[in-house]
Order: sequence, then C-alpha cells, then structure tokens
Amino acid sequence: MEITTQMIKELRGATNAPMLDCRKALQEANGDYQKAVDWLREKGMATAAKRSDRDASNGVVEMYSHGGGRVGVMVEVNCETDFVARAEQFRNLAHEIALQIAASSPKYVKVEDIPAAELEHEAAIARARALEEGKPENVMTKIVEGRVEKYKDEVCLMRQTYIRDESLTIEKLILQNVAAIGESVIVRRFHRWELGESTKE
Repeated sequence: MEITTQMIKELRGATNAPMLDCRKALQEANGDYQKAVDWLREKGMATAAKRSDRDASNGVVEMYSHGGGRVGVMVEVNCETDFVARAEQFRNLAHEIALQIAASSPKYVKVEDIPAAELEHEAAIARARALEEGKPENVMTKIVEGRVEKYKDEVCLMRQTYIRDESLTIEKLILQNVAAIGESVIVRRFHRWELGESTKE
C-alpha cells in the first residue's frame, strides 16, 4: 500500500512522533493506522526501557489527600533534569501515581522489594488453600505459582492495573510517559496513611 504524506501527517499529529518514525510505522503496518500507532507506542516503550538506568536525581514529592483527609499519600518520583521536574506532563504523572497509591494500597514499588519470607508465606497459604480445595498434586505447583504472581500484582505498585485504564499497568503508564518526556522516570518511594489504621512496626 502506498504511504501518503497526508497519512504520515495524521499519524504525527496523533502521536507527536518524528516524521521518519511515522513513515516507518505505516510501512511496517502496511498502511493500517491503528497498527502504526501500536508500533510507535511499542517502539517508544522499548526506548523508554533503555533509558531507565540513567541517573534520575531531580523530581517531585507529590502529596495527595483523599476522602476528606481519611487517606494521605506521599510519593517521591524522580527524573533526570529540573526542566522536566517542572513540566506539566511529569507533574500530572506524579499526581496519577499518588492517586493510584491512595486507591489501590500497594505495599512495595516493585517485585524485588518484597521480602523473600513474605513470598514464602504467601506460597504456603496458597498451597494450604489448594489442598483444602482438593486440588491434585500434579497441578499444585502451577496453582501456587499463579496465586503468588497474583499477590505480586496486588502489592507491587509497578504491577498494579492502572485505575483509569485497565489495559495498562503502572509500569506501562510510566514507560509511555518516559517515551514522551524523553527522560528516565523512577518512583523512588512512597508512604500511604489511612485514618485509624494501626501501625505494624
């Protein structure tokens, strides 16, 4: 299929990607607009993943209060430059991450932060539950692994489903923004408080 200048302009207008990338995306997608958009998004995310190891020491501490002060969140989100730290898109992303934490109560930023003992404990619970349900031994390992993975999805911010778009995880949301911003973005740490909860220290 012939790729016209008009097609390239439309794709550029929608994605803000460079002209050459838009042409390549349309060629790869054989002129299919939606496939070209997906191709550009995937390319952007791949580039974003490469950026993730760059030093990110600027950023913002975003604070959010929900439900008339019943839930409070403080999250540190880092980027590479002060210029990006002041940008509206970066600030909006930090705010969305704070909203996610308020709504979904993650305990950790990423899987690597979960203590091994906690994962072993979850695996033991999953195994006991599977035995209780009378699951056969030959599928036990798979069931336990599946339930532990589901636990990781619930407690890790990066693996949680984004509250505004179920097709995205928080990690993908961040990668999309990295692709657009052009800098590494890291969620450094967060804390969530809920009125009346007991501290388990």
